[in-house]
Amino acid sequence: MPRPKTKTELLQAASSNFDQLFELIDSMPETTLNTEFDFSADKGKTEQHWSRDKNLRDVLVHLYEWHQLLINWISANSAGNKADFLPAPYTWKNYADMNREIWSKHQTTTLDKAQELLNQSHQQCIDLIAGFSDEALFTKKYFDWTGTTSVGSYCISATSSHYDWAIKKLKAHIKKF
Repeated sequence: MPRPKTKTELLQAASSNFDQLFELIDSMPETTLNTEFDFSADKGKTEQHWSRDKNLRDVLVHLYEWHQLLINWISANSAGNKADFLPAPYTWKNYADMNREIWSKHQTTTLDKAQELLNQSHQQCIDLIAGFSDEALFTKKYFDWTGTTSVGSYCISATSSHYDWAIKKLKAHIKKF
């Protein structure tokens, strides 16, 4: 699916990819669902997330927490409270540290709770996106708090693109069985 350029396309991509993610999860047998990820034999999987996320819960809470970043960022800035997308002390140069903190924070979260949190935050993101016009979503610098890009670009990253990432990761895990 091409990168969304309208609100309708973004809402459709986010919903479709979210549905695909859960169709994939629902198709996984219990043994696959409950087996820890191990991508260590694949030398092509060098990004940190391949070793960071150990199971389905880790992937789902990662998505949930990135939804929270989007929701909190838009909410704060829309209320006139200047906020960066990434919370201090994180930047785009060290956000891997934040992702490890997210991982650590959720080690006692159950898979059922992770699914519940993600379902709720996905709907919040959909509702948030629906409240913007095409112009507000996809015009670069429409809001001064988006820097040189658009709020829609952040929405794509936190929803449809991130769901693609999760699907690819789960497919790589499934392939081992």
